[in-house]
Amino acid sequence: MRSLLPMLLLFGVLSGCGGPVPFAPAPDMQVPVDPAALVSRFQEHVPDRFHLLSSIVFEYNWFTVAGIGYLDLNTRDGSYKVSCMNHLGVKLFEFSGDRSGLQSQYVIEPLAKQGNIVVAVSEDIKRIYLDLTPAPDARFIERKHSALFRQRAGDGALEYEFSGEGMRLAGKTYREDHRAVWRVSYSEYREKDGKFYPMAVVFKNYRFGYRLTVRQKEILD
Repeated sequence: MRSLLPMLLLFGVLSGCGGPVPFAPAPDMQVPVDPAALVSRFQEHVPDRFHLLSSIVFEYNWFTVAGIGYLDLNTRDGSYKVSCMNHLGVKLFEFSGDRSGLQSQYVIEPLAKQGNIVVAVSEDIKRIYLDLTPAPDARFIERKHSALFRQRAGDGALEYEFSGEGMRLAGKTYREDHRAVWRVSYSEYREKDGKFYPMAVVFKNYRFGYRLTVRQKEILD
């Protein structure tokens, strides 16, 4: 993360500034009786493909930078293509990959000198859009207005929280030693062709202290 500060300064020059996007909280709902049915019902509505055009706001300390992103991701095999440009239409980066890693990439030369931003963005995208339901052996924790599932993941634990209207996925949190390392929040779901798309996404990396806010502008065909 030592290279993050100069990288963000460069982003500010290239893309201009934006502000945080306020998202409406989901209403409280009573937790359903059958947790397995909850997961199965939500899984039926998970898109096989996220093909999205989004506005992106990246915040780190008092730096705020913005851009326009394109994502084409297959949730079944984990393959994806990503590109991002600033508001002047200058391509900042473009890459593709899958669960095993990156396959190809382009990064504008000034950004390439500041560290491998593509690796960080790739990991965040997989955390946000892949593995949207808990494993069958995840532990269910009953709460008054939400359903929480916890499972082992890497060196820590991954939590899935379902709440709000329809008990849809509201957040994923990864913890190590009971401390949050990262969290992604989902809200303002839109249904298209029987699938649910979170139109507002906030990703927070507590370890490195940055926040990524994504507002879906368009669900592409």
